[in-house]
Amino acid sequence: MSLWTLFKIFAALCVMAVMTFTGMLAYHVAVQPLGGVFSEIVPDPVRIVGGQSDDELAKMLESPEMPDIDPGERAFQKAHELLALGRIPEAREKLNAIVNVFPNSATAPVARNIVGEINLDEILSASHMEGKQIHSVKRGDSLLGIASRYNTTIDCIMHLNSMMDLPKIQPGQELVVMPLEFRLLIEPRRKSVSLWQGGQFIREYPVLHIAGSAAAQRSVISSKAAELDGQRVLPQSIDYRSAQKVIIIEKPPLQIRSWDGGEDKPAGGILLRPEDMEEIALLTRVGNEVEIR
Repeated sequence: MSLWTLFKIFAALCVMAVMTFTGMLAYHVAVQPLGGVFSEIVPDPVRIVGGQSDDELAKMLESPEMPDIDPGERAFQKAHELLALGRIPEAREKLNAIVNVFPNSATAPVARNIVGEINLDEILSASHMEGKQIHSVKRGDSLLGIASRYNTTIDCIMHLNSMMDLPKIQPGQELVVMPLEFRLLIEPRRKSVSLWQGGQFIREYPVLHIAGSAAAQRSVISSKAAELDGQRVLPQSIDYRSAQKVIIIEKPPLQIRSWDGGEDKPAGGILLRPEDMEEIALLTRVGNEVEIR
């Protein structure tokens, strides 16, 4: 008998041995424990969980003491990793998924805060031009006319172009303009006011106090104002930036205004922190949609 024939017989025996062992291992796992070396490789599933029977395991799984699985937690952990790596667009996508798909997740409030900060950084930056346009000033143009043409406000134009005081614009001058098409969502039960653009979440603001109740309905911003020492201040005034902003909702008649938490609390309406009220006033205009939910 040749050496090659002996080698083939030995190889066939090895294959048969492996197949036999694999079959016995499958029987051990799926049908009945065999003990011995098989128990060393794959321990008895009953012993793994402390010797509990199938009925006991079922009762344990159905127990109210079992921790709830938060579906948003894994997405938040991934978003946190992406932020640490500087992959902002991918992180924002994960955070938006938590906000929109898992709004009741324990991680949702933090996700809303983080994605809101990312969104505002881009929206209020003149270097990020998505959603913005460049207007070349022509003879006869005025800031009020430009604001009306682009569905924006003088205040927003001044902010995006780093204007501290109301300037005189000159022909040929280029201005960054941004149409303000955001929607206000007021949720009295959650005590929150948030900005949306279509179905995209932009930013959320906590409500410090809300007087009365408002039925669920859709409305619009009917007017905006600024007050200083009880007097109305126009956007063209040099005192406009330091004045307290007020947003008036058409129906039900409702005001959104600021409150610093002191004793002089306004009598009614929805009260926000002064810095939050400034942001909302900057990013809204008369005619913007309002939804009370």
